[in-house]
Amino acid sequence: MRRFAELPAWARWALYAALGVLLLTIVQGFDDTNRLTAASSSQAMLRWGMPILLAGLGGLFAERAGIVNIGLEGMMILGTWFGAWGALNYGAWAGLLLGIAGGALGGLIHAIATISFGVDHVISGVAVNILAPGATRFLSSEIFTGYDGGSITQSPRVPGVGHITVPVLASGPDLLGDVMRADVFFFSDVAGLTRGLATQLSLVTLIALLLVPFTAWLLWRTRFGLRLRVCGERPEAGESQGINVYRYKYVAVVISGGFAGLAGAFIVSPELSGIYLEGQTTGRGFIGLAALILGNWRPSGILIGALLFGYPFGVGLRDLDGAASHSLLLVNAIALVGVAVWAHRRGQRTSTILAVVLSGLAAMWYLVAEEVPDWWTDILPYVIVLVVLVFFTQRLRPPAAAGRPYRKGEA
Repeated sequence: MRRFAELPAWARWALYAALGVLLLTIVQGFDDTNRLTAASSSQAMLRWGMPILLAGLGGLFAERAGIVNIGLEGMMILGTWFGAWGALNYGAWAGLLLGIAGGALGGLIHAIATISFGVDHVISGVAVNILAPGATRFLSSEIFTGYDGGSITQSPRVPGVGHITVPVLASGPDLLGDVMRADVFFFSDVAGLTRGLATQLSLVTLIALLLVPFTAWLLWRTRFGLRLRVCGERPEAGESQGINVYRYKYVAVVISGGFAGLAGAFIVSPELSGIYLEGQTTGRGFIGLAALILGNWRPSGILIGALLFGYPFGVGLRDLDGAASHSLLLVNAIALVGVAVWAHRRGQRTSTILAVVLSGLAAMWYLVAEEVPDWWTDILPYVIVLVVLVFFTQRLRPPAAAGRPYRKGEA
């Protein structure tokens, strides 16, 4: 265990990923399915996970500056409308920029309320979430109703920015495809999942993935990031060092809204829907906050959380016979056994017992039921969040001043 802890972070995560794929490979064999490691599953996971990732990164900027942004959902809604309107009138790339601007506008409203007027962060966020659907419906009634194919609740179809497929790995020689078709235990499954991540990759998805290391660099390797994080940990100390705390909080919340707006523009792109529809965000802003907590307020953790949320949706999307969804029950049971072992090694008796009980219930459901309801894959991401909050809450560390009112000059 000591040697494992001494490995670089990337090596540990690579080993975790390999063990996870091995578990999926073994479990899916019991239900005679290959959906858990199919290329289409990982491809769909990436599509469904990107809006959650972008919303989570947006929440990261706000909370690292000390502002809790419950209004991510409303800012994402503004991003869907302005993204669709911009794409229809000025092209796909302009749609993305206008979607960012729409979300940033929502962030500015939240910033004015919480920073300048001291409104409770949750109340302000809820107000943004209420204001955004009403504003977009009014805009649709005034604008989209005049478009051919548009109405008060939807827009005409919008253009996309295009896709790329990674050469050699997934096109041309298609090395991953060759390994996948060779049907070699474990290696073909790894190749299948990887090929899904490298095939028909949206340019917006590529941008979103690149934003993860960029955000980590910006927040932890630059003067701007240091000052922003000081505002979320000890704003009084930052003020004593001459930092304009208000300015950094404003910038962080506006950036937060811009990320949520980009998530909304992604939703209306052909990658997911290709059209603006009222209510199409379906709570992804709140899921982004959950991914933020699951990722322990770190960009890489948010990415993992977003993919964990997207994976059940990707598996269930084409699971016509329900075999893959049934297999996920056994995966959950085994994962909970791992949680029980982890808790036992740390002397957490209550957590150990609870994990064993939950694992037994999941295993019993797997053995008794021949198939599971359609809603199982829809609620599984939320189950994952609850498990993390119950068993790993002591390892979570939010910014110390997140949600705390701040007034210049007050200690």
